Amino acid sequence: MMIRYLRVEWHHDFPEEPVKLYSEIDDEGYELRKVQVFRDERLERADAETETAATGLSEVPIGPVEEIDAQEEFSASTITRAEFEHIWSRAAGPGDEPGPVTR
Repeated sequence: MMIRYLRVEWHHDFPEEPVKLYSEIDDEGYELRKVQVFRDERLERADAETETAATGLSEVPIGPVEEIDAQEEFSASTITRAEFEHIWSRAAGPGDEPGPVTR
């Protein structure tokens, strides 16, 4: 299975929505894990077993990074597995304390 990792900045003024999204995506385009970063620097994560009221996996396949980046409200780029794992470990899991945003 080929896994890809994305970082998407969402340019908007909605106070309750995330401003950065990190995704681990399988070869069919489905998210396996996701981290969302909010304006207040809160991080939330989701995977197949766990989600929050604000953060869950997409139910539809994620398109190519070029298609996402072509949309005016998004800036998207691929990242390495190590970059994703770093933000994943900083995000709060069930019973964990959230870590600070470092990027």
